[in-house]
Amino acid sequence: MEKLTKEEVLHVAHLARIEVSDEEIEKYRVQLGQLWSEVEKINEVKSDEEMLFITPIKEESLLRSDDEKEEMPFEEMKKNAKRTSGNFIEVPVMIHE
Repeated sequence: MEKLTKEEVLHVAHLARIEVSDEEIEKYRVQLGQLWSEVEKINEVKSDEEMLFITPIKEESLLRSDDEKEEMPFEEMKKNAKRTSGNFIEVPVMIHE
């Protein structure tokens, strides 16, 4: 596949939440089509589902000890917070529509 349709490019732009001009649509039609062709090559790779992938390095997971520590009083934690409301620490909104 060399080129995508205008609708497919607009759909990808919508998913990526970007605005594209008419000039950019043509450029992205070719570029995304080339990228898609490269991704399609993965389907051509013969793979045996029984095949195991083994790393050549054996490394054990390094876990920290699970030691009980003294709890920090809430009043002390509130001193480090930028904003509080009663017994809550206010954090910035991370989800935008």
